[in-house]
Amino acid sequence: MHMGRLPRAMSYVTLVLLMATGSARAQDHDGHGAPAAAQNLPLTPQQNDLVRIVRKATEQFRFVTDQNQVGDPYTLLFGCVSGGDFGAMGLHFVRGDILHDGEVDANQPEIILFEPTRNGGIRLTGADFIVFKSEWEAKHKGEGPPSLNGQLFHLFDAPNRFGLDPFYTLHVWAWKDNPNGTFTNWNPNVSCDAFNPKVSDEQ
Repeated sequence: MHMGRLPRAMSYVTLVLLMATGSARAQDHDGHGAPAAAQNLPLTPQQNDLVRIVRKATEQFRFVTDQNQVGDPYTLLFGCVSGGDFGAMGLHFVRGDILHDGEVDANQPEIILFEPTRNGGIRLTGADFIVFKSEWEAKHKGEGPPSLNGQLFHLFDAPNRFGLDPFYTLHVWAWKDNPNGTFTNWNPNVSCDAFNPKVSDEQ
């Protein structure tokens, strides 16, 4: 009578162990001990064509671990942007040659996003598209705010923490999971704790 329940009980124990092992591996992959390369996140229905385009456009930076490897035409600006309880945006490497063209192009992000790692390196997290409000409206009168693949940009009015004129922006967390949404400004899974400008400058 009790023998018939044993295989069922063993199967349950085996299932629990497999789930626990898978969870531990997933946590290790996203932990501080993981390699500095960007996460290879699976594409979900919410992470649509725009994420695929951004991944293709930023693929060359996937294994960059040193800020000096980013190279022209990108320049690190604003240090590491943290939002307190909201999480952080991380490191903004800005492409100045297209910053004031009044356009947005999914294949050419104005900003590449990285997060600092504990060993003094950096890891790719996504991209940030930005267009100044006055320049967008001058070229696109009556069109309303910019969008890419159906994703509307957020407006940062002035004055703002960056000291910039009013601008529209859209973050795409293509290489880093964001529990608040792939296209939100702040990512609670990103931290500026490991950022050390002196260490970065010496690399």
